[in-house]
Amino acid sequence: MLKCRITLYLQRIVTFNSLTQKKITIMNKAQLVDAIAKDAKLSKADAKKALDSFVTTTAAALKKGDRVALIGFGSFSVTKRTARTGRNPQTGKEITIPAKNVVRFKAGSDLSGTVK
Repeated sequence: MLKCRITLYLQRIVTFNSLTQKKITIMNKAQLVDAIAKDAKLSKADAKKALDSFVTTTAAALKKGDRVALIGFGSFSVTKRTARTGRNPQTGKEITIPAKNVVRFKAGSDLSGTVK
């Protein structure tokens, strides 16, 4: 599940932020592998293996209920989202949305300071 979400987040899309009208580009997995390979002076194959290993290991830890913390970067954790009532946008009919576990990411202080 985490791998699917990360893949969706890493797909390259170009859009405009409606509030700031700034162009937003999201890096895809291939571009991330290229950047890691260049920065760490690794082959693209080794960088891809490292990234895939990180995703697999993180997903396995989260599935067990563990928290993955990378000091300065951030932490991944799993939280329980309670069941709630929502509305079907097509019909307006009330529906029950079941409870589920969701992955959360909280940015660390170094990452937050870099983005400001």
